[in-house]
Amino acid sequence: MQRKSGAASEPSQGSNQTRVGIGYDSHRFDRSRPLILAGVKIEGYPGLLGHSDGDAVCHAVTDAILGAACAGDIGGMFPDSSEDNRGRDSIEMLTHAMGKIAADGHRVLHVDVVVITEEPKIGPHRAAMQAKLSAALDVEASEIGIKGKSNEGMGWIGRGEGLACMAVATLARADS
Repeated sequence: MQRKSGAASEPSQGSNQTRVGIGYDSHRFDRSRPLILAGVKIEGYPGLLGHSDGDAVCHAVTDAILGAACAGDIGGMFPDSSEDNRGRDSIEMLTHAMGKIAADGHRVLHVDVVVITEEPKIGPHRAAMQAKLSAALDVEASEIGIKGKSNEGMGWIGRGEGLACMAVATLARADS
């Protein structure tokens, strides 16, 4: 960490340093793919176009935790130029990112997610989504907020062309 005085320092052992990161992702709908949000397959709706499985929730959460840990972003960790990432399971990507931030001394305290879409409604899938994210993030499901918001028919989301997701993650040093 850089201090204003110019002297560099590392957080001390036992530090209760808390960090917050923000993540965002959006994808177009693709009727040829299954819809997967937070690792949960949601039947009856078009999937999301993407190099991986297109799980916008996992992508936003991954960026939020990496951002909070100052550990880059999902595109740097899993470039879409790599064939290894084609169709890749986004829960596995999130789990890999968790391993990176844990190795760097961080743990997740809380995650809050907003899925912006006209359909599907998120409420009926919330508990399953929380359970999947809970396992990947090693945090209680009660520490994961997930909600859906409509764009009230406005813009590309309102026209049903795709969906977007925002996430905020709060991290702490693992030793605090």
